[in-house]
Amino acid sequence: MMRLTVRVAEPFEATKSRTLEHARKIDADLAVEPLCEIGFAELPQFLDTFTPKRWELISELRGAGPLSIYALAKRLSRHYRNVHKDVSALMEWLVVEKDENGRVFVPWDEIDVLLPLAKAA
Repeated sequence: MMRLTVRVAEPFEATKSRTLEHARKIDADLAVEPLCEIGFAELPQFLDTFTPKRWELISELRGAGPLSIYALAKRLSRHYRNVHKDVSALMEWLVVEKDENGRVFVPWDEIDVLLPLAKAA
């Protein structure tokens, strides 16, 4: 299963520690799951990227499979330009990809969003 983990407001040291530990396991030839993560420094940055319309787009695209942006816009009953803008933004964050035919798709089976409820001391 392909899983993307989205971390919001995680302290840099925690990210660094987890990444280094993953690299140590790879260097030791241990079997490891792919580390597929993106992170946002603050909640507003996350919310600017993952808007309700973009979550709807992700869900529709995941269910439908690869589509042209035009076909996706029609399925969502949205203007092509707005869907193109949303797809482009999600591609920057590796949430959406293009196949060899130029159709967009969601490569993930699951997207986990981790948001701490309290700041670390």
